[in-house]
Amino acid sequence: MLIDWFTVVAQAINFIVLVALMKHFLYRPILRAIAAREQKVAAQLADADARQAQALAERAELARKNAEFDAERAQLLAAANAQAQTLRDKLLAEAEAEAQALAVARRKALEEETATYGAELSRRTGQEVLAIARKLLGELSDSTLERRVAEQFLARLATLPAPARAALTHALAAPGAPVEVRSAFALADDQRAAIRSALAGLGGEGADLRFASAPELVCGIELSAGGQRLGWSIADSLQALQGGVNAALAAPAVAA
Repeated sequence: MLIDWFTVVAQAINFIVLVALMKHFLYRPILRAIAAREQKVAAQLADADARQAQALAERAELARKNAEFDAERAQLLAAANAQAQTLRDKLLAEAEAEAQALAVARRKALEEETATYGAELSRRTGQEVLAIARKLLGELSDSTLERRVAEQFLARLATLPAPARAALTHALAAPGAPVEVRSAFALADDQRAAIRSALAGLGGEGADLRFASAPELVCGIELSAGGQRLGWSIADSLQALQGGVNAALAAPAVAA
């Protein structure tokens, strides 16, 4: 069998050219693609490792923050409990103080009310006693007592202090000024004459002297002239006594 060396050489050249073409246009791009793929996979693996490391770091940071949050929450809760307990104790103390103050105020009000009631009762009792005394003196008055009252009135006229005497003299000397003598009982003629004479000695010779009855004076006589008033009566003494009784009853309340 004869070998066609030309064909063999041509085929060999074709094969070499084919291999060269395949290496240049196929194998190298495949190798570059494989290398690029490997680089990409390596980059992805590195990125995954970095992401994993970052995730682990973030997880550790989150755990740290959670621990700090738990510690801070526990601290805040303890502080809130302490403040709540302090506020509770304060409110209880204030409530107790207010209750004690209210009890003291109520006790004081009760004591004041009791004192006021007692003072009022005593005042009314004193008024009733004085009223009964006035009534009895009015019922027990007689001619002797009436004469003694007139004598006391005349004695008071005779012993007037200088300022009062001057004021009464001026009132009696006023022209047209009425002069009135009021008494709890009807004065006898000699008593009226004695009063006229006493007033004449004070400058009231021409005075328009009038006599009137005033049972409320309770065994007393009162002279009115030009705004001046002068008198003597048991009612005045009883009134002074009543004023003293009222002052004595009011003194403890004021002192309290």
